[in-house]
Amino acid sequence: MKKVVLAFSGGLDTSYCAVYLSKVKNLETHAVTVDTGGFSKEELLQIEERALSLGAKTYKCINEIDNYYNSCIKYLIYGNVLKNNTYPLSVSAERIAQALAIAKYAKEIGADAIAHGSTGAGNDQVRFDMVFQIICPEMEIITPIRDMKLSREAEIEFLATHGVIYTAEKAKYSINKGIWGTSIGGVETLTSSGFLPEEAWPTQVSKAEPENIILHFENGELNGINDEKFERPSEAILKLTAIAAPFGIGRDIHVGDTIIGIKGRVGFEASAPLIIIKAHHTLEKHVLTKWQLYWKDQLAMFYGNWLHEGQLLDPTMRDIEAFLTSTQQFVTGKVFVSLKPYQFMVTGIESDHDLMSAKFGSYGEMNNAWTGDDVKGFTKIFGNQVSIYHKVNNL
Repeated sequence: MKKVVLAFSGGLDTSYCAVYLSKVKNLETHAVTVDTGGFSKEELLQIEERALSLGAKTYKCINEIDNYYNSCIKYLIYGNVLKNNTYPLSVSAERIAQALAIAKYAKEIGADAIAHGSTGAGNDQVRFDMVFQIICPEMEIITPIRDMKLSREAEIEFLATHGVIYTAEKAKYSINKGIWGTSIGGVETLTSSGFLPEEAWPTQVSKAEPENIILHFENGELNGINDEKFERPSEAILKLTAIAAPFGIGRDIHVGDTIIGIKGRVGFEASAPLIIIKAHHTLEKHVLTKWQLYWKDQLAMFYGNWLHEGQLLDPTMRDIEAFLTSTQQFVTGKVFVSLKPYQFMVTGIESDHDLMSAKFGSYGEMNNAWTGDDVKGFTKIFGNQVSIYHKVNNL
């Protein structure tokens, strides 16, 4: 009997795969869930029970939260990465971390194949396949949903024939929750004009009174909120989510280009990622030089796009990570943030490395480091070539 490792979330697609692989294909199925910060202990127990009841021989949950942060999220923060200036790559980054952990596990148990529940219309199929092909090229990749072009209705009907009840209402929205945000897909995101209804958002709005918080950054990493310090930045991210998500902050719909060349829409809520990126970027604007900021933007945009397309293992990414890390040497200080229902605002920063120091002068008022004659001479030289161009060409 061939041994297959199944990436298992407990949703409709992976539930179908568990039954199909174990009971139709008669494969020794080992289900594995990679926890990237989106599950409670109760949910993980339910997923384990579900996997075993659907035919999996074994079940394993791999806690990948800190590895996910250290190998990926950290650099998304350093680069202030928002896909199309909107989306913090919540699922894009998460899938790579999950694929890497699954590939490693498959090698550990000597699997013959790896299976995942991706469809043939999205990005995840490319991300999973690419990592598996690089890390364990000797293993077969099995993708029942994609290969048989199954609809959600067909999956529900198949499960029913095997005694598994999965209602259409339960399958109405596809929700993927992780430490770096939650994605929501439904009928509204399949068109260009629909917006998700209130009940579709996993976190309901329960806070109405404005709240002010202080975020503490050290070398570009969030390590404190108000008076609470955290040993691991991942803990700080989860804490900030707990504070901000009940305000309804971070809800939006991302429209982007998929890896396979079609446009796609997905809803998401990512309160902590959006606040952290905005706060971090504001702090950087105070402590980094003009050209540090410029080159960070160029490289971070490439980094985000290449990560989105599943290319985290490209050695170019290590080179960019080294640059981004170097820029964070003095990104240390406090950032003040105001939270309100559906919105937040960064109100200021404090840092020992703030280049907006009053001892060098006040913008638009006075200077302490140069004279008016210095500026006259500088301006004449600074614009000299453009002046020559205009004179030569009679412009």
